[in-house]
Amino acid sequence: MLKNVAAVLLDGVHPFELGVVCEVFGIDRSDEGLPTYDFAVVSAEGSALTTHVGGLTLATPYGLERLEEADLIAVPAGDEYARREYPPELLDALVRGVERGARVLSVCSGVFVLGAAGLLEGRRCAVHWHHAGELARQFPRAVVEPDVLYVDEDPVITSAGTAAGIDACLHLVRKEQGPEVANKIARRMVVPPHRDGGQAQYIERPLPKSTCDTVGEVLAWMEQHLDEEVTVEQLAARAHMSPRTFARRFQQETGTTPYRWILRQRVLLAQELLEATDETVDAIAWRTGFATAAALRHQFVRALGTTPQSYRRTFRGPQAA
Repeated sequence: MLKNVAAVLLDGVHPFELGVVCEVFGIDRSDEGLPTYDFAVVSAEGSALTTHVGGLTLATPYGLERLEEADLIAVPAGDEYARREYPPELLDALVRGVERGARVLSVCSGVFVLGAAGLLEGRRCAVHWHHAGELARQFPRAVVEPDVLYVDEDPVITSAGTAAGIDACLHLVRKEQGPEVANKIARRMVVPPHRDGGQAQYIERPLPKSTCDTVGEVLAWMEQHLDEEVTVEQLAARAHMSPRTFARRFQQETGTTPYRWILRQRVLLAQELLEATDETVDAIAWRTGFATAAALRHQFVRALGTTPQSYRRTFRGPQAA
C-alpha cells in the first residue's frame, strides 16, 4: 500500500518539481474522503538547502534515515543534477529502499540520481528531452525513451520535464488507489487526470543537415517540393548518381533515408502551419504532401504521439481547434 512518502532533496533543488510531489502526496484531503499520506521532505545534504531560485532556501528536520520507512521515495529535479556527484549515503538508501520493496520516482533530472544508484540498468526510463542524450551517454545500459511523459518500470518510475511529474504521480495514485482517487486529486489541482501523447510534441528537433555538398542541392530542392511525390530514382537523377549510390550517400550525410527525411520534414512543416495559421487540417495535409487529413493524422500520431487537432489546441489554445 502507498501510505508513507518521502521527497529527498539535494542542493540546487527546483521548487516547482518539489511542489509537484508535495501537491499530490503532501496535502491532507481527508475531508473529501481521499487518502492521506505520511509525507516528509528529506535532506541529503544538511538541514538547509539552496534552490535554483535566487535567495530561496529550504529547511527540513528530516535526514536520510527517514527514507528507511518510506513506501515511495521521490527525487525531484535540481540544478546541475546531470553533472554532479551524489552522497554515497543517499545512493545506498535508494538501493536499500528498492530491495525492501519501496518504489522510487524521479521528476525530470532527478533521474540522474537514480542512474548513479544503479537503478536504471536494463530499465526503460524517461527524462526531459533536453537531457535524454546525456542520460543515455552516462548510463548506456538504461533504455532512455525521450518521447514519453513517464515510464513505469515498477519499482522505478521516471518522468520527463516538470509537469510530466504530475502525470507520473497521478499514475501511481491511480495504480495503487484507483482512478476515482486520482481523478479527485487531479480536479483539486485543476489538471487533467491523464494526458494523451508524449513529450515529442514539445521537442525542438531540427532536421539533420548535410555535412558536405554531395546531396546538399537535392535537400534544398526537396524542402521546396514537399507537396510532390518523388522517388529515389528521380532524386538520384537530380544528383547525377545511380539510385544505389545516392541512397548510400544520403544515409551517410543525413543519418537517415530519403523517405524518412521527407516524412519528418513534412511533419515539421505541418507543425509550423498548425501553430501559425488558421488553415484547415485538410489544407495543411495537401500543402505538406500527405494528400489527406487521415494520412496526416496517421503520420502525426506516429511521430509526435498526438493528433493535429490536439497539437493545435496545445500551442494555440482551444479557440483555434
